[in-house]
Amino acid sequence: MLTELRTLVAAHVRTDLQTPIPGLLLSKVESSEPHHSLAEPLLVVMADGGKRLLLGEQVHEYRAGQYLLVGAEVPVTGHFVGATPRTPALGVGLALRPAAIAPLLLRAPPGRTPASPLATGDASPELLDAVLRLLRLLDHPSDAPVLAPLIERELLWRLLTGPHSALVRRIGLTDSGLAHVGRAIRWLRDNYAEPVRIEELARLSGLSASAFHRHFRAATAMSPLQFQKRIRLQEARSLLLAGAGDVAGVGHLVGYDSPSQFNREYRRQFGAPPGQDTARLRAAAVPTGRQLP
Repeated sequence: MLTELRTLVAAHVRTDLQTPIPGLLLSKVESSEPHHSLAEPLLVVMADGGKRLLLGEQVHEYRAGQYLLVGAEVPVTGHFVGATPRTPALGVGLALRPAAIAPLLLRAPPGRTPASPLATGDASPELLDAVLRLLRLLDHPSDAPVLAPLIERELLWRLLTGPHSALVRRIGLTDSGLAHVGRAIRWLRDNYAEPVRIEELARLSGLSASAFHRHFRAATAMSPLQFQKRIRLQEARSLLLAGAGDVAGVGHLVGYDSPSQFNREYRRQFGAPPGQDTARLRAAAVPTGRQLP
């Protein structure tokens, strides 16, 4: 199955990850250069190669025939292991939509509270078969509108009855901790340069400050301030690569009043000062397009 999976991904992959089937994403990466991104609720099945992800202090790795589950919007750092133009990493992604998950919850077994918003595991033959059938529809576009939603439902059911069912269940529950802090996550994502007031984020989430902290850390594996800092630094790196301003100006744009603090935190995150890191990435011609987590 993996051989056919690789063939179909290679045949249909585009630079923007998108496919004609809503929610189905394909990725081909030819570099092992570390990248930083904001992951969204997603199932990723690796068809070829492997990837190592860092979320806070947690390390998650998955390879061909394995999958990654992302249960919340979280900033992650990752790199594809050994990816080159001759041996690219190939992956299949499926967006995990709460509206598609919720109708299945009454029939699914209960699950424990997940310890992390990320999980990895071996893809079962049944899961791989469903992913493969979904990809085959790319060669049969007239069938896709009818059959793709049915296969998506099957895939969600496989996940809800699998070892990481609690992570998927939480996405579909409107009264879950993730749903409560989702507004705060979106606010931080869209307003990363603004000062953070925990009381306001808690109010936005309909929670007390203590409950908000607990639910936010459970959903993202980091505090609200750590989350905001990751978003700020990732945005700063993108702006610097795009030539949107000098180091001090970009630092101010993303919310840093102190240039020395910006330089210090940037170096801690990316391993080099802003100017040096930007020059290195440009010299290496590192692609800045989208990638699956």
